[in-house]
Amino acid sequence: MNLEKMFKMQAELDNRIIKEKGLEGQDLLPNTYVALITELGEFANEGRWFKHWSNNQEPKQPEYNWKPNEDGSNLEWHPEYGYKSYPLLEEYVDCIHFFLSIAIKKGWQEDMHVSEGVIEEFKKEGFYGGLSGAFVEMQWHLLNSRMLKNEVDKNLHFQLAWGLFLVIGIVGFGFTPEQIEKAYMDKNAVNHKRQQEGY
Repeated sequence: MNLEKMFKMQAELDNRIIKEKGLEGQDLLPNTYVALITELGEFANEGRWFKHWSNNQEPKQPEYNWKPNEDGSNLEWHPEYGYKSYPLLEEYVDCIHFFLSIAIKKGWQEDMHVSEGVIEEFKKEGFYGGLSGAFVEMQWHLLNSRMLKNEVDKNLHFQLAWGLFLVIGIVGFGFTPEQIEKAYMDKNAVNHKRQQEGY
């Protein structure tokens, strides 16, 4: 996942929104936290894993872009073909937009690299308290990154929230970094189009 490229794209989108909506000089950080918390709820709702009261605890399956194979006899799908729709991944990358925006506003971009070792450890050990335990812990760290007084502590909690969020997507739902990056870029383009259309 090319975070540097994603940060650049997010900064361009954020700057466009600020300029076109006349928001220069305003503190948009509280709104961005509320937006992220809201999107995290939408992601969880789409993921359905926590709905112990329901017989349906699985997210909707993606609709693939099927294409004919080389001899034209069958339709096949490869990751590079993408999806017609993948609601869970779409909600996931909506969250990423706001994680990146917060990091940009706070100057925390350089600390947002999660090592493959951390991901492998979660693959091996699993989540303490299951997926819901990881999700609640991630939310707790996110809120601390906003509410604590000390900037170093805020940054640390934000990095922990980000790391858990990535692990939830990669380990919990099997997204690949390449899928995440492509879905982010696709949604970023949609967000630019929405601005162009007066969203």
